[in-house]
Amino acid sequence: MARRDFSGRVVAITGAAGGLGRALCRAFGRRGARIAALDRDAPGLALLERELAEEKITVRAVQCDVTQDTSCLSAIADLAGHLGGIDVLVNNAGISHRSLFADTDPAVIRRVMEVNFFGALNCTHAALPALLARRGLVIAISSVAGFAPLVARTGYAASKHALHGLFDTLRAELVPQGVGVLIVCPSFIRTGIAAAHLAGDGQAARHERAVVGDMLDPDEVAERIATASEQDRRFLPVGRVAWSSYWVSRFAPRLYERLMVRKMKREMLDRSDST
Repeated sequence: MARRDFSGRVVAITGAAGGLGRALCRAFGRRGARIAALDRDAPGLALLERELAEEKITVRAVQCDVTQDTSCLSAIADLAGHLGGIDVLVNNAGISHRSLFADTDPAVIRRVMEVNFFGALNCTHAALPALLARRGLVIAISSVAGFAPLVARTGYAASKHALHGLFDTLRAELVPQGVGVLIVCPSFIRTGIAAAHLAGDGQAARHERAVVGDMLDPDEVAERIATASEQDRRFLPVGRVAWSSYWVSRFAPRLYERLMVRKMKREMLDRSDST
């Protein structure tokens, strides 16, 4: 099978000013791609432009709120006008929450869904004509929570599960037309997403210290994603925790559930000890 070549191609990345987004810009940029950086963080985009310019990576930064379909349409139109179109769309923008369902305002879950699910839907729908014209590639950044339970993150897990339903089905529609779809499921990454975690009341979450396994380096994750894109992969768990969670959740779901509950109890004890 021929490998995808990103030299001279336009790779649009949402949430580009964040930790993984910046790493993805570098990973694809080093492969010769022209980067379309989308984010609503104007200062973050300006800093990213300077960083990429130092590496001789071509970039066009556009402010975009993925929760607004009109903002997505405007951003894609800008890229078409300045870069000629889009070859790859990376749906990376996301937020999380950390609270038990019983303690979570439904508005918090709606907010997580708006960014994680509808944000990816809005951008993909806006970019689809360009992707079809260029027989391009759509990448959805999901999570272990996209295929397995994650205690105290019901809304986050729901948003990522919904991504799988959308993009697995979209793949079946698009592959005959030459457009690939890759779903990526990393475990915990050392990025700034903790700052975007919401508590059950919608305020910034506290006690973000507990994770499962080692934190992944964003540059390493981005390199794996870019390589999988070159290979036209369909599904990519990233990290030892992601792979073990994938298999255990499928072949021993009750065991997986017990491990999640045990983890939650341990975290509650850690919190009580720290207060």
